[in-house]
Amino acid sequence: MTYLNQTNKRKILIIDDDMIFSKQLSEYFVSNGFDVAIENNGSLAIQRIDDEKPDLIMLELNVPGENGLTICKLSRQLYTGPIMMLSHRADELDQVLGLDMGADEYLSKTVSNRLMLARAQALLRRHTHEDVDAVAEKQDRLQFGQLTIDNTMREAWLGDEAIELTSAEFDLLWLLSSHAGEILTREEIFHQLRGIEYDGQDRSVDVRVSRIRPKVGDDPLHPRRIKTVRSKGYLFVADLNHMNAISDMQSSRAQ
Repeated sequence: MTYLNQTNKRKILIIDDDMIFSKQLSEYFVSNGFDVAIENNGSLAIQRIDDEKPDLIMLELNVPGENGLTICKLSRQLYTGPIMMLSHRADELDQVLGLDMGADEYLSKTVSNRLMLARAQALLRRHTHEDVDAVAEKQDRLQFGQLTIDNTMREAWLGDEAIELTSAEFDLLWLLSSHAGEILTREEIFHQLRGIEYDGQDRSVDVRVSRIRPKVGDDPLHPRRIKTVRSKGYLFVADLNHMNAISDMQSSRAQ
């Protein structure tokens, strides 16, 4: 079911079997200038995503026919846009699993439509780089050994191999790498990427860092490219050879 299908409007695909909720949410987004399509059957979700090619997906965690987590994971094989996962459940494990499967946002369905709209607009702004001034201040491409990160193309490579990154993962990787050598606190990361204050509980940044590390050739157990600085935040290391030399020197002193 598609409510509007006009050009020059952002399209949202709502995947949710709750017809009353999805219809009300759709009408609210349509009234705010969006095209909206609804899919109530989880088994048809992947094909619908491929057909609609939405700018944003709003995905119910427990949609019948196919689990929302599975849909999220499978959709990343063909869809690189933002995914907002919705659920009545506020379990932290559900949030972590959703983000780990590639979701960019996790919201309770009990929040207001106004807040959902604000979060959706924030996701779309990050994905399409509407903040031109902020982008203009940054370099377009960064190189760290075999790792190349291109902000204009929003792509990254390790050697000649393209790295598969979600929109949120790329945003975080670019933020950390463009501040290489600096410790970024979780508060700074949240403010830069989401425009909100860190509440001390949200683990989305930690989950995304853990997903990014192996993709950029870092050791998840003993990371040297993206280091966790205890009680502070994260540090992207530009010169791995320098870090390796320090580590070797410390090891020889200890012997």
